Formats: sequence, C-alpha cells, structure tokens
Amino acid sequence: MAELVNLTIDGISVRVPKGTLVVDAAKSVGIDIPVFCYHPKLKPVGMCRMCLVDIGTPKIDPATRQVVRDEKGQPVIVFGPKLTTACTTPVSEGMVVRTATEQVRAAREDVLEFLLASHPLDCPICDKGGECPLQNLTMAHGPTVSRFDYDLKFHNDKHVPLGDLIFLDRERCIQCGRCVRFQSEIADDPVLQFHDRGRGMEIVTFSDPPFDSYFGGNTTDICPVGALTTADFRFKARPWELKTTPSLCTHCAVGCNLALNTRLETKTGGYEIKRVMPRQNEQVNEIWICDKGRYVHHFTRAEDRLHYPLIRQDGKLVETTWEQALRIAADRLERPSAILVGDRIANEDAFLIAQFAKAIGAALEQRPALPAHYADVARAVGIGSDADFKQLGAGDVILVVNGDVEEEAPVWFLRLRQAVVDRGAKLIVAHHRSTKMHRYAAAIHRYEVGQAAKWAASQRADWLQGARNVLIVFGDEHLDGSSARALAQTLANWLILGGFAGKPNSGLLPLYPHANTQGVFDMLEHATRPANETTDTLWLVGVGADEPAPRANFIIVQDILLTERAKRADLVLPALSFAEREGTFTSGDRRVQRFYRALPPLGEAKPDWWIVQEIARRFELPWRYEAPAQIFAAIAQQVPRYAELSYERISRVEPQWPPMGREDLYYGGTVYDNTGGLGARYAADAERSALSPYDVHVPEPTLAGLERTPRLLYRDGELIRRSAVLRTHIVAEPLTA
Repeated sequence: MAELVNLTIDGISVRVPKGTLVVDAAKSVGIDIPVFCYHPKLKPVGMCRMCLVDIGTPKIDPATRQVVRDEKGQPVIVFGPKLTTACTTPVSEGMVVRTATEQVRAAREDVLEFLLASHPLDCPICDKGGECPLQNLTMAHGPTVSRFDYDLKFHNDKHVPLGDLIFLDRERCIQCGRCVRFQSEIADDPVLQFHDRGRGMEIVTFSDPPFDSYFGGNTTDICPVGALTTADFRFKARPWELKTTPSLCTHCAVGCNLALNTRLETKTGGYEIKRVMPRQNEQVNEIWICDKGRYVHHFTRAEDRLHYPLIRQDGKLVETTWEQALRIAADRLERPSAILVGDRIANEDAFLIAQFAKAIGAALEQRPALPAHYADVARAVGIGSDADFKQLGAGDVILVVNGDVEEEAPVWFLRLRQAVVDRGAKLIVAHHRSTKMHRYAAAIHRYEVGQAAKWAASQRADWLQGARNVLIVFGDEHLDGSSARALAQTLANWLILGGFAGKPNSGLLPLYPHANTQGVFDMLEHATRPANETTDTLWLVGVGADEPAPRANFIIVQDILLTERAKRADLVLPALSFAEREGTFTSGDRRVQRFYRALPPLGEAKPDWWIVQEIARRFELPWRYEAPAQIFAAIAQQVPRYAELSYERISRVEPQWPPMGREDLYYGGTVYDNTGGLGARYAADAERSALSPYDVHVPEPTLAGLERTPRLLYRDGELIRRSAVLRTHIVAEPLTA
C-alpha cells in the first residue's frame, strides 16, 4: 500500500498517497484549482501558471532536523516568497496550501488577462462556447476590464487544417501544449509540435499525411479552448442544443464507452448524431476513443437506411407491410433453413435467435465464422473478472502474438503501451510482420505468414517464468479456423501450465473483429449447427456483405442498410441501428455493458429481437418480451456464465479517479461522466475451477487462411463507407511484411 501524506488545503485536512500533486490532492476533497496546461492523464509541465497557489511547509530546526513548534505545540509553517504551481508540486507531510488568498486571486486574474490579450472575441460563433474552460474560468477568475488595446491584438490565420480531420484556429490557441503532449505521451504519434517563438508561436503538424494518427480527435476533447475542432462537428451545433445519451462503440472488441450527442435538424425534421464523445470508464477506455469510433456514425442516418420491409416482386424489391413480411418469413422458415448471425447485434437478439433456431431445427452459424473456432478457449482462460490494465507494470509480461493491437483494438494499444512504457511491464511480440507494438518490445519473434500456431507449438515459453502476471493478446491474422484454435489452445496451455490461469491480471485477450463477437458466441454456442452448402431458406441477420453464405432458394436479409446483399435478397427486414434501441454487448474481455436509445426509429424499422420474436410467435412460441431488460433476465436464467449479471448490476456507477465530465471542464476536458453504467465481467472458467491443458493439434496452414487480409482499422466496409469524413481513409490493400 502506498505511503500516505497528511496536509491541509484551505483549512481542510487531506490524506493522499505520497507523490500526489497538490492540484489532485485538492480535487480529491472537492477544492478546485483552475488549470489550463495541466491534465490528470498527462505529465505536468507548469506552462500556463493558472494553478498558482500559496504553499507553506513546516519549519525545520537546522540543528535538530526536527519540526519547530509554537507555544501551542503546533508546527510553525513557513510560506514561500512566491506562489507555486500546484500542478507540478507533490504533496509533503504537514504542507499547508492556500488557494483563495488575495495574492492568488490577483495572480489568476493576471494570467487570464495575458491569455486574453490576443485571444479573439469569438465566443458567439466558437464551437467550444458553452463548454469552454477559458470562458468559464474568465467568468470566475478573470478581470472585469482589460488594459490591452483591442487594436493591438495579434492576428493569425484561422481554420487551418492540420489534416483533413482536425482544424486549428491559431488565434484561439493558448499554447497549453495538451494536444502536443497527448500525441507524444499517450498515442506515441508525435506529429504535432510548437513552431516559432513569442506571440507568433503556433501548433504545426510534422507528419505526411498531415496529423497522421488514429487518436487525433482526443486532442479536441482536451483542448481548453476552441483552437482544435473536428471536420465532423465544427459549425454543426452548439453544446447546449445537444441531448446526450450513453452508448457503446460497435467497431472492435474493446467496448469503449461513448456519449452520443444528438439534435433535431430543422432541414430534415429528424434527429441526428452530431458528434460522438468519450464517456469515462477507467476500466475500459479511460477517457479516450479512436477516430473510427468517433467518426463512423453517419450510417445511422445514411440515405440507404432501410425504413420498411421489402419483398421481391417481378424481379424488383417493393415495399410491403410487416404483417405480410413476417408471414412470408415464417412460411419460408418452415422449410429446411439456415440462419447466419453477425457479431454486431446485441446479446438479446442473439439469444432469441438461438432459442428460435433450436425450436425449429434450423442450422445456425456465427459470422465472421473464424472467431467461433477459438472463442471458447479465450473465454475459458481469459483475463480475470477483476482485471485492471492499470495494475500491469514491473514484473508483468505482456505477450502479443499474431495481432496488430493498434489496428484491431486501438484503445487497448494505448493502455498496454502505458503498462510497458510508463510502468515497466515487459513486452514480447511475435508476428510475421512489423507493427507499432514492436517499438516497445523487449523481445521479438518472427515466423512465416500463417505459421503462428506452428511457431507457438515450438516454443518452451521459458520467458514467462518468474513473471508476476502474464497477459497474452492474440489475433487470427492469416489463419484458418483450425490453426486459430490451435494457436489459442497453445497459448492457453502456457498460462495453465505456468500457473497463471485464473489470476486476476493474467489470461488471454482475443482481438475480435467487433463489439459483440464474444457475446454472440456465448448466446449461440449450444444452438450452433453447421449449414449445408445449399438450403431452401437462408436468413441472414446483421451479416456483412462480404461474409460467405450458402446458396439458397429463398434469401431473407435482416439489416439496417440496403447493402448489395440486401439488393439481391427475396425478403428484406429493416432493423434499427445501435443508436435507435437499447441492449447489451459483451466485449473481448467479457465485460457486459449497456447501450441506450439516442435516436428515434426510422420509418417502420424494428429492433432485431422484436423481429425474431414476431416470427417465433407465428411458430406458436410463447414469447411476450416487451423490452431488452426482460430478455436479459432470461439470459441470466438460461446462460450459466451470465447468471450473476443483471441490468441493475451492469448499470451501476461509482466514483472514478480522476473525476471527469463534470462542470470543471478545465480539469479533464470535454468528456462525459459515466451515468450509463460501468458494466461487469463474468468470470473466466479458470477462475471457477482448475483447468487441464488442451490436447493441441497443429494443422498445416491452408490457402483459405493465407488469403485473408489483415484486419485494419480503416478497412473497407459497409459502415465506414458511409462516414462523411473517413471515407477517403479507407484502406483496401493488405499490409506487407
């Protein structure tokens, strides 16, 4: 346990761990010390001087080295001749801090007066207006008048693109350096830097293409003024016009917590997502999200969203009623049928589909199919239910095998990198090509493309001996199902035989393709039955247009978009997007989390679970679910691993440190407090009982595996194609070694 230090701030006794900065110690007891350059996720630099406070320490007798006390036995406190920056000063025993003296007040007023000397009066048109730390702190601590002549304000170029996603207003920038430091310290994309000296100093980009980073949008969140804006949101709305709804990212296995900002559009008469923001969850994404999660939301109001059921007549798809569509679907599913289920749908949807498939004897498969070959292994020997990436550090080993963490799970990349670079965990990387994680590796292993399982089987894994914890992150790049399973089993055996299986901060971490890959597997597991090459009726629920499917006489497509596959279907059932409904996802580390409805439905589109239930009722199945919460209660009763979970449990919130998303936007930036629930992990099998090693068979690589392309973040897909700002970033070509 960390050594604790006692001090007093504005007369309040405070006890915090040794090394805590004064600004954070004050925050822990509800005392606000205003800052601009300081951010609790970044290293302190003391640049802006806004946090100046009066600090005194106990007087020490030079002869005895003991604290000098007054006649009442109290320590004599000696205050410094000058004010001190609270953001760079660690607490010390007996320290006394005064944050509200006249000297402190005057200093804050002076700092703000200097910052405003050349800052433009853009508040009426600035995107940051209403959530601007400079605006708020000026109202609270600034001067009522300025001694500077307005005509002498320093002018510079405005709306300068740092790339095609982020714009810089040079006049608004106060040179706090938060954006530069985030890109260097957190993202390790040092693409921003200061240029020039004096009043002409500005932020510039040094990368080609400009501002080349998957995490650039985070700089706009932590910018304390309106200097940085995104191409997606700038000039689109004012903060007070927006309604905020808790949600989850759907694009990878991390399960990042989001806040969807929506507004009614007068031009269209409908609600739209105006921006996607991070929602604090220190166990999941802290306060960061990647740019794909931030910008790939336009599909929710895409022009080719499905509004009504469609039936093929005379070779063309025409609108029909739900009654007719459901009757036709039920009639066709009475024949030999196969159901394919994508891994973007919610747990509640997949659960009902599995129950329905068992009831009618239909074949049932998950898409993409590859993760289903090893999801049971990843679950059995997965990380502990109480695992915390922040606890990984010196003495721990992180092994990355056959996966590109930054491309496949970007925020896991940020968190694992910090465990290595900032806290001293040992990183070992094994891959057939170079990835960004290679920069931090203590050891690197290489093998031929598609040979990951064979390489793993040939290793003794002696480098895991003596580790405190072992976290193994793995992917399925260039593997077929048998090889992917063999790799997962071999890695699991290392943990089982090494005594790491079942430990809280040890285990497997799979790089699944989407938000609910694990959840869909959990729901479908005991109902899965392979489909024949041909079948009479094929029902595809949320399946990507590029996923393989058997031939069928009649094809039902249930989706949110009129995809190429939907255009060829015989019956199309319109589903709601994640933003128009509620439900749960299970992330790659088995954390079950809620997402909520932020937008009204489009046309007559329905939730996937409703569609399944209505078809099931035509088979006389006695389902009368009215909301996802009722379905989740059934999941808890019938899926053993979810038995201890409920909507109430996963909706719980608790205080997080550092506190973000509150009124003091200057401290953490424009991020959102978590009011939607922190979620909960269900236990890995290894936590419940001891596991025996797997009997592993390593097959020779197949052409099917070798032909698979790497899973890039900006890979081509139905959703990213509809992003107004990321469309030009799509990468179709595979990476080379």
